[in-house]
Amino acid sequence: MLDLHTRLATLKRPPLLARAARFGVDDYRRQVHLRRILQCETLPGYGHAIMQLLEIEAGMDILRRDHSAHYRPARHVEVLIAILGEAHLMRATAPQPV
Repeated sequence: MLDLHTRLATLKRPPLLARAARFGVDDYRRQVHLRRILQCETLPGYGHAIMQLLEIEAGMDILRRDHSAHYRPARHVEVLIAILGEAHLMRATAPQPV
């Protein structure tokens, strides 16, 4: 099983989805967006949140690849933004090596 950093580094999506997520990450607000996506009151830690988001995103990617009528690109971008936002927050709060 891949560790979290490897999973994030190897996540490959179409350029348009990736670009849209990168544009939106500056406006990511954990308290608002993550709570809505995960539908929870108490927010999990960064690593746990990323794992949950990656599972949600994997399901969305399957719908995208299958050309499902249930696929919603805006929702997919929203989840990708949350993944990037959580990864940035996790890196920013990680202890720095001495």
